[in-house]
Amino acid sequence: QVQLVESGGGLVQAGGSLSLSCATSGLTFANYALGWFRQTPGKDREFVAAMSPSGALTRYADSVKGRFTISRDNAKRTVYLQMNSLNPEDTAVYYCAASNKWTAIVSLRRGDYWGQGTQVTVSS
Repeated sequence: QVQLVESGGGLVQAGGSLSLSCATSGLTFANYALGWFRQTPGKDREFVAAMSPSGALTRYADSVKGRFTISRDNAKRTVYLQMNSLNPEDTAVYYCAASNKWTAIVSLRRGDYWGQGTQVTVSS
């Protein structure tokens, strides 16, 4: 079975940093585009960042450009999201997603597989 498991969330003060990890299993990792999404109560799921299977292409939401960095380690089958200069508006449950279609992540904003989410809370 395919599994994606996020970790690294927590409570941080505004201006601080967190690094999220998403460990995957059960899929051919190098063939999958990967993305991060976030969701807050009462709001739709929001696209955050994505990386192509080769790592050559990345996309970021305007709200996180310059602050967040997505990366992947194919050997470890893990995708990361480094989050710097956090602000309270970044508070959300963060989910990782995988798709064997790059366009599904960056255009349709959907994944074939999803993790369970990890809570990020930024205090003021």
